[in-house]
Amino acid sequence: MEKQDGWRIKMKYKVQDSDEIVDGEILEKISQDEYRVKIKDSEHILKILNINSGVMEFVLDNQFHTVRYLDNQTSEMKFIVDGSELTVNMNSHLDKIVYQNSGGAETGNAQLNLRSQIPGKVVSINAEEGTEVKKGDVVCVLESMKMQVSVKSHKDGLVKAIKIKEGNSVNKNDIIAEIE
Repeated sequence: MEKQDGWRIKMKYKVQDSDEIVDGEILEKISQDEYRVKIKDSEHILKILNINSGVMEFVLDNQFHTVRYLDNQTSEMKFIVDGSELTVNMNSHLDKIVYQNSGGAETGNAQLNLRSQIPGKVVSINAEEGTEVKKGDVVCVLESMKMQVSVKSHKDGLVKAIKIKEGNSVNKNDIIAEIE
């Protein structure tokens, strides 16, 4: 996978039980949620309708599709695509690119949401709604694979909302807090 010319991103996928390697490329960001993509030498228009930690709904060439994420390992993702289970082997950096290109990592101070980069159990919450935080301040601590990981503020700001509770579990990319 490589990034070229701003939005041009190339990726290679291998679907389980198939020897075929599928090339995919984001050619152009048309609008906030619409992209011109190239899959196997054919260009398509992709419009993302809804995306959250477990489900993505999108329209590809005027056809509606739903993808549910079942499992995300280091180099493999399991999905249910329009009702059919699918395992995809991929480049290990795909999750970062999907996150960035789905609006999850807006640039600059415009980013409101602090998201979990790992799944885990909320051990402690170190910030409250209405408090000021600095970039790098610990907002909460998650336990994942018997390790405690501090989730730090991505910017200076005011904690507008805390979206988690102690003892609850979070998935990767779940919103931890809103920071203005």
